[in-house]
This record gives sequence, C-alpha cells and structure tokens, in this order.
Amino acid sequence: MFGNWRIVLSRTCSTSSFLLIWILVGLRAVEVAGSQQGIPLSVVKLWASAFGGEIKSISAKYSGSQLLQKELWTITAPRPGTNSSSEPSASAKGSRMNPKNAACPGAWEGGGTRGSPRKYGESFQTAYRKRLLGSATCSEKYKELEKSVKVEEIDGVKLVKNLAVKMEEVFRKKADATRRLVEAAEEAHHQHEDNPELQYEYFNAVLINEVDEEGNNVELGGEFLLEPNNHFNNLSVNLSLSVVQVPTNMYNKDPDIVNGVYWSEALNKVFVDNFERDPTLIWQYFGSAKGFFRQYPGVKWYPDKHGVIGFDCRNRKWYIQAATSPKDVVILVDVSGSMKGLRLTIARQTVSSILDTLGEDDFFNIIAYNQEVHYVEPCLNGTLVRADRTNKDHFREHLDRLFAKGIGLLGDALAEAFTILSNFNQTGHGSLCSQAIMLVTDGATAMYDDVFEKYNWPERKVRIFSYLIGRESAFADNLKWMACANKGYFSQISTLADVQENVMRYLHVMSRPKVIDHEHDTVWTEAYVDTPLSQAHKLKDKAGPSLMTTVAMPVFSTKNETKNQGILLGVVGTDIPLQELMKLIPKHMLGIHGYAFAITNNGYILSHPDLRPLYQDGQKRRKPNYSSVDLSEVEWEDKDDVLRNAMVNRRTGTFSMEVKRTVDRGRRVLKMHNDYYYTDIKGTPFSVGVALSRGHGKYFFRGNVSVEAGLRDLEQPDVALADEWTYCNTEEQHEHRHLTQIQAIKLFMTGRRTHLKCDRELIQEVLFDAVVTAPLEAYWTGLALNKSENSDKGVEIAFLGTRTGLSRTNLFVPADQLSNQDFLTAEDKEGVFNADHFPLWYKRAAEQVTGTFLYSVPFGTAFDNKSVVLASTAIQLLDDRKSPIVAAVGIQMKLEFFQRKFWTACRQCTALDGKCSISCDHADINCYLIDNNAFILVTEEQSQTGLFFGEVEGAVMNKLLQMGSFKRIPLYDYQAFCRDYARSSDSARTLSDPFTVVKWLLAELVIFLLEFNLYSWWNVDLSVKAQRFRHKNAMVPCDTEYPAFVSERTIKETTGNIDCEDCIRSFVIQQIPSSNLFMVVVDNKCDCSSSPVTMDPIEIMYNESLKCDRLKFQKDRKKPESCHPFHPEENAMECGSATRLSSPLTAALLPLIAATVSR
Repeated sequence: MFGNWRIVLSRTCSTSSFLLIWILVGLRAVEVAGSQQGIPLSVVKLWASAFGGEIKSISAKYSGSQLLQKELWTITAPRPGTNSSSEPSASAKGSRMNPKNAACPGAWEGGGTRGSPRKYGESFQTAYRKRLLGSATCSEKYKELEKSVKVEEIDGVKLVKNLAVKMEEVFRKKADATRRLVEAAEEAHHQHEDNPELQYEYFNAVLINEVDEEGNNVELGGEFLLEPNNHFNNLSVNLSLSVVQVPTNMYNKDPDIVNGVYWSEALNKVFVDNFERDPTLIWQYFGSAKGFFRQYPGVKWYPDKHGVIGFDCRNRKWYIQAATSPKDVVILVDVSGSMKGLRLTIARQTVSSILDTLGEDDFFNIIAYNQEVHYVEPCLNGTLVRADRTNKDHFREHLDRLFAKGIGLLGDALAEAFTILSNFNQTGHGSLCSQAIMLVTDGATAMYDDVFEKYNWPERKVRIFSYLIGRESAFADNLKWMACANKGYFSQISTLADVQENVMRYLHVMSRPKVIDHEHDTVWTEAYVDTPLSQAHKLKDKAGPSLMTTVAMPVFSTKNETKNQGILLGVVGTDIPLQELMKLIPKHMLGIHGYAFAITNNGYILSHPDLRPLYQDGQKRRKPNYSSVDLSEVEWEDKDDVLRNAMVNRRTGTFSMEVKRTVDRGRRVLKMHNDYYYTDIKGTPFSVGVALSRGHGKYFFRGNVSVEAGLRDLEQPDVALADEWTYCNTEEQHEHRHLTQIQAIKLFMTGRRTHLKCDRELIQEVLFDAVVTAPLEAYWTGLALNKSENSDKGVEIAFLGTRTGLSRTNLFVPADQLSNQDFLTAEDKEGVFNADHFPLWYKRAAEQVTGTFLYSVPFGTAFDNKSVVLASTAIQLLDDRKSPIVAAVGIQMKLEFFQRKFWTACRQCTALDGKCSISCDHADINCYLIDNNAFILVTEEQSQTGLFFGEVEGAVMNKLLQMGSFKRIPLYDYQAFCRDYARSSDSARTLSDPFTVVKWLLAELVIFLLEFNLYSWWNVDLSVKAQRFRHKNAMVPCDTEYPAFVSERTIKETTGNIDCEDCIRSFVIQQIPSSNLFMVVVDNKCDCSSSPVTMDPIEIMYNESLKCDRLKFQKDRKKPESCHPFHPEENAMECGSATRLSSPLTAALLPLIAATVSR
C-alpha cells in the first residue's frame, strides 16, 4: 500500500513534498510496528525533545544564563591578532558572540552609541558595556581588560600555610588571654589568707534576680543587671561582672568555697580587660579545685527538669587535661562474695566516675578479681585501649554484667596490673607518661608489700589509688598504707553520693608534679559541646549547640609553705567556637567542592564539613561519640591512613586520591579527584588541611574594576553576600560590630576606616562580580514588568551565585505567594553559601555538562505545599575542564507548572490523523520523569514525587542497573546511628520476674533513704540505671553501608524488556536534551512484581573476632609533648583518710540494706 502511495505522489507532487510525506508515513509505519513489540522509541524521543526544548527555553530565559555567559565571553574572548592558549571549542563559538563583532561596543546586541544613556528597548549588554568602557577607546579598553582579567592555578601549599598562620594567630590570642587569667589568679591567692569564719555575699548563677514570696532578693541572689547580647548567642549577660555556679550537691556557703570565691573576685577585672583587648572572646572562666565555677560574662543558670544542675567543672575535659598529665590506668574491681548488693552498685558507679575523668590522651583497662583474675572485656587481655567515648561506653556495658561471688585474691590482680603497665609501656604505645592502678574493693587482708617490692619499688613509677567501698573500716589501714607507700591516695566511699567527690581527689595527686614544676602547660581540647552548660543557659538555637574547643591552663598555689604539697587551685579557660575558625577559611579560593579541615594529635576531627555531631530522632540530639570521630571515618577512601597519619605526625605535604563526596543529605554522590595539602598549626596540637578538586576546582578567575563602579553595583537591593564568609572582620573592634559586610567593604575601600581588617583581594573580586552580573538586575526587572511574560506565575524566583559568595535574587511573584519561602534563606542550610560549602544547586550544576540545566525537587518539599522544582546551570569561563566556573544561575518553578509542561509534551505524536498509538494518559502506560540520581520529579501519582525510582519500579530499576544505564555506588557511613533491639530485650527479661521488680524497687527506696540527697538520686543513680534500662528503640552508634545511584552519561536512550513469569514487560528510557533528566515510559499491562530497590542503609555487622581486632587496633597518634609523672620533692604523705559516718540513720539502715540487696 505504501508503495502505491509513493507512485501516485511522484506523479502529482514536487520532490520536497514527496520527501516530507514519506518521512511522516514512514514514522507512522514504525510506530504501528513498534506498538506490536513494545513502546515505540521514536514517540518517546519526540516527547523528550519537545519537553526538553520547552523547559530549557524557560530556564534559560528567566535565569538570564545566556546573557551572563555573553558578558564573560566579551571580557575574556580572544581577539584577532592575540595569542590565546585557551581557544574555545566550536560549540562554544557557535553559542557566543563572534570575537570580531564583540571587539567594539557598537557590535553588541541592540547597537547604540557609546557613552549614551540606556534607552528603552536598548539591550542590557550594550548599556553595561557603555558604563564599563566609559569614554575610553575600544582598543585601549581591550588592553586594560587583558591586564585585569586572568585565570590562575591555585597554589595549595601556599594556601594551607597561610591558613595555618591565621589560625595560629587566633589560638595565640586566646592563649594569651588565658595566661593573663592564670597570673591574676595566682597573685590573688598568694595575697589571700584563708579565714574559716569569712562571710561573703557573691552572685550565685542560679539565684541571681530570684525573689522570695515577699518580693525580696533571696540570699546570694541580689539584683543582677542582664542585657541581651548577640555575641553570646543572644543570651542576656552582664559584661561587667562574672557569676559563680556551685554544684547542687555542694553547700553554697562552705568555708572553702566562700574563701575561693572571695579571692577569685580579682578575676573580674581581667575578664573585662581581656574582652576589651579581644572582642572575639566568648566565655572565660575559672574552675576551682573546690568545685565552684566562676564564669564571665555573668549569665543566669537554670536547673534541669529534675530541679538540679549536674554541672561540675572538675569533670570537664578541659579541667582534667589541664590538671594532669596523660596517664595509663588499670582499674581493679573486687567481685568477691562480700561485694554483693549495694557495695557492687557503688563499685560500678565508682569505676564509671573514674572513666569520666579519662580523656583521649589516656589509656586504660578494667580487671575484675575474686579467686581468679577476669578481664572485663576478655578480648583485651594484657593490653590497654584509648579512653575515648566509644571504648568507655563499651566497658560500662560490661560493668553491668559483673556479679559477686567467691573470695578475693588481690595479690594476683595487682601483679597482673603491674605486668600490663610495664609490657604496654615497652611497646611504645599508650601515654608514655604517668601510670596508676585504681583499686576498688571492700577490704584487703594484707599489705602486699612483696608485690610492690617486686614491681614498683624503689622508683614508685606506678601510683596506687585505693577506694574502700562501704562503711566498715577494719581494712582501712591496709588500703591506706598501699596508697601512701606508692605515692597515691586513699578514699572511703560509703554511699553513691560520696562517689564523685572522692574519685576527683586522685586528680589533685596526679597534678602534684606539674604544680611543683610550676609548668603552666597550655592544653587544647578536641571539639565538643558542653551540654550541661548549654542546658543551664537554655540555649534555643535551632541548629543545635555549636562545637567549640577550649584552651585551658592550670592555676597553682605559689605560697612557699605549700610548695612541696603541689596544691592545684583550679583551671582557667576560654572557649573558641569552631565557627570562628571557619570564618578564616578563604572559601572563594577553595572552589566549589573544596574545603578545609583540622584534626587533633589523636587523629580526631576538630573541624570538617562532613562531621555530623547531631542526629535526628524526633529532635536533634548529640551523638555520644561525636567528639572522637577519626579522620579516617570521614575520608574513608584513604584505606591506608596516609593522609591521617601524616597530619597526626604534624608533617607538611600533599596527598591525592579519588573520592566520592555525598551531597543533599547523603542521597546523591559526586565522584571527583581531590588533592590534599596539609601542615601543622604552631603552638597547638592541631593540624590543618585543605582539599581541592581537580579540574575547574584548581583554577581561579581574577578580574578588576574600579572601586566606584563596583561599590555602586554592590549596594543594589538584589545583592547579598555570604553570611558566614568574612570579607571584613567586624568582630575585632566593638565599634564595627553593627556594620554589615557591605557597609564595612564600602568604608574600607573608600579609605574611611583604614584600620578595618579586610580581605582586599576577595573584595576586589566581589566588586568585579557585582559589575559583571549587574545587567541581570535590569534583565529580570524587564521580565517581571512585562505582563505577557509568566502570566501563570509558574516561575517564582531567579537567582545567581558567584564564586565570591555574591548572590542576586529576583522575585517574579510577591514574597508571600512563594511556594517554598525557605529557599535562599537561613532556614535552607544547603541552599545558601555557608562557611564550609557552596549552595547545593551550585555544586551539582558545576558537575553537569556545560550549557545544560540541572533540575531537582528539594527533599522535604515534595510532600507539602512547598512543592517546587529548581533549575540551575553553571557559568564557565571557557569550554574547558580546566576553566574555572565563575557563577551559577537558576530559577525556582512551581512543581505543578513544571509537571504541566511535561504532560503537554507527552501528548504529541507523529500520527497524521492525530490519533497516537500510545499516550501517558493510557491506563496501560506509566510515564515518569527522573533525574540523574533516579529520583522522581513527575509521575501520575503525586505522592511518589521525590521518591527514589527503585522504590516504585523495582524491576525496571534492576534492569537499568544490569544494562548499565545507572550505576550503583557503594558508600559507607561511620557516623551512623542504628536502633538497638538486643539490649532492650535483655532489659525486659531483667524485669520480667515479679520478685525481681519488688526487690529492685525496695533496694532503690533504701538507697534513697540512705543518701537523703536529691542530687544523687536524680543525677547519679539514674545515670547508672540508664545503662541498664534503655528505651526499646534506643539509638546506638554503628557503621552502615548504603548505595547511591548515578546515570551513565554516555547512554542517552535505550529500550528494555523484563521477563516476568507469564509475560514480557517493556520500557523505554530517553534522556531529556540539555538536562540531567530522563523520561521513563513503562508498559503497565504486564504485572511483574519485584522487590523494590531501596537506598536504605544496612548495618555492617562485625563478628566477635573482628570486633576484638577493632578494639585492639591502635591508630597512630602524637603524644603530648609535656609530661610530669612524678617529682622528687613531692610530699607523698598527703595520701587520704577514712570518712566518718554521716548519720545515725545510716547505720540503722545497714542491716536492712544487706538483707534486701544481697538476695
């Protein structure tokens, strides 16, 4: 039949008409044939082409991408007669102005006379070029532009060294402030004579501004002026005075506390002076060895929900690290039969409190003994492990499994402890400094001098700290002798309320050598969030508490009469928010994917964009091990720890590796090659590194314009600068704090504030960007004013970002009508320039093929009224991988508008009669629009928008993976949290026996009556129970593996068939031109059920052998340079005493306790 048509047509039509009809009929024939075999590829291709052309036209038009690209081309394009090494590709030439025509203003679009004002209808390029060139001749201006516009390769070594110097300066200033506090504190104490009868009214942090029922100020709580201050998280503070916090379990008017508070008032003047010298300082404080905490500026503290404040400064890491030297510790726990019941409970809490005093520079192990020696963790037989949070929590779990029976043979346990310490020290691991044995027991029948003589005398390098559990004093003399004979300390602990205060005493003994040496070692903590302090201050930051590091120094008694006693008065410190360090990072030099990071001497992350200290479980919570995340757990592609070990050992060098960098909350992955540059930060235990991605990330575009022109365009209302970038340091001087960054730039560049510290190089680039992007303002305004454009208001926002943190935005609809009002605001963390990353739409667009648009539905908006689609494209200087990406532009569209364009395109067909063989409206066809990571943007089921395609069409996704259209990329998360069900089942069995429940409740009642201390009941005892009775859905740290999916760029289209049990299911996937999108059309007639392909993480389960190996493995670390294990002038006779009974009621209750708890 078709042959007859051709004969007739050849006789009656011209050649061109014949060809046209032949093509249309041929397509129809293919379509009919295709419908018998599956989905016709030609039709899907037609749909994809129609939609791609339409949506790119909209995106390019409203974003102004072509205008901006031409602006850059005109400035940088090679001209006839010049020797350029960066010749653009043919495609680039075709999409840009001809350099010959661009050589003079008159050749720009729209024409116009140079120097004349822009007229209505005149092109924005013309007007801009007139303003830029002024009255200069064309040839003269080109010569000037050639000098001012250039591409430079970034010198990574120079970059990281300059960054290290800046960080060193910040740390030095904070250390100097701390040193001034030390000098003032020691002088004030030297001048003070203790007076047991001293009465002194001070400002108690909890009681200030509190009144009684009659409206009078309560004691220690006078009127205290507080004013909100943005520098201190907008808390109400007093910048003239400090306040004093006393732990709930201590008496506010204890003579030791009153005397300490009195002489430490001298610090107020130094606090204020420090803050005036360095306005970037935040909290300054003095933690007393007596337990009180003086803090500046003054701020009111609030109890927790139990009515107590559990904060004790002596338990803080900064206090412990400053007070003592690194140490290796073996804890011996008596589990003989006499330790049953309450004594074992107190012993567990004592060991747990000892663990609290150990930091990342310390090493430990725990041994339980009766007639045999039992390692609490059998896997760690004969070794020590680092005292990080993970290891300490691991041992706490094992403590709950201890039970008492048999007799206690202490001699064997002591011999084992000495042997471990000696052998471990000889391996070169551990602290290589102080060593101690902590003995927790209810008695010792001998002094075991033969053991000490064999292992510890005469050097006495290992200190013995003995803790007598219970009120019996029959064996107190033996235990005290052991401590005194080995430069230790003896304490008796009768109740849970006694535990913390008695455990803390060993720290004063360990600090003696340092005090006698009078070495004010400066210590720096790892990154941490001081949660008790945050709770006391009632911080309500939506982003959660911020990470910080603390610089601390010990304060000693300098009185001659107490010199050999080595009396530690306390520790002073100041906090350094890591956000302040982030502001030092020259983000514009690091590029789109580049970043800076810092680690400690132990390899733990101090700062890294991939550090996640919080997890979401109904609300943001702090991870228990957030402060001990190793660099190797984030830069996990470095399997041999080459980068980590080099930085730990404080080397300067470079390293390179392929990486997989996740974005968009871990759902997407970008593959790139990173070059790392690293060096140490002098005066600290930290090292800093920068990562630069190869390709466009290693190159930087420099331009120059007049200050006058730049400032004029910078001050336009549509311009904003990155909030967390530092163009001018407005924090260093109080007089500059009210300035915005743009205001500061103007004052600095016009010479009106020459003493402002500004980054002139960055500012010059910002001014250049402001001028080059200025035409977009008028362009967008013209579109907005044109009533014929965007009549349905489908396009809501146009936006621009440049590599200098400058952004421009234009609203095409009123702000209150935006579908997603969070976009480009502080609420949209990933969508704006941040201290450690470029916007997500910028980063992803940079990895697309030049000239294409990237489309996405922001996660979290697809299921509510915020449903929008973002389209963005990168603006590259030249079509070259080594050419820098200087900006990205984009638009926000309504999802409904975007989807409507898609369905309209899918109604097209090639049939002459308009009757299409297939349509997305047909019930037996499912049509999807997915992106390059296989997330759904358009589908008939609105609820599926934003879902992963594999969850909806598992069989099709599996086939796409088999065919290579998409790749599965395995990723690992070593900061993950998983639900723990095993431990909750154990807890349930523990309370399943009714008698067990009654016994537990009665024991708790007796303990409560025994202690008569609400603080101990809530703060101590509940912490013990928390380890045993977790919520059934408790979240615990774990390692997980999860997949990400990426399309294969070389595969533009393909068809496939899925062999089901009794039918064949066909599908077609077609790339949308000039985008990251794919149309997927699936035959729905064949029911081919298949398991979904998900992105759910899978917990990595380690067998017992591997768990043991992981516990034993010791990563490289750089031990602290300072070490003070002992001193020949130390007075070892100050070694403790037994405690007396606190109440007759206590003695009366002892038989009841023994009878109840020991059952």
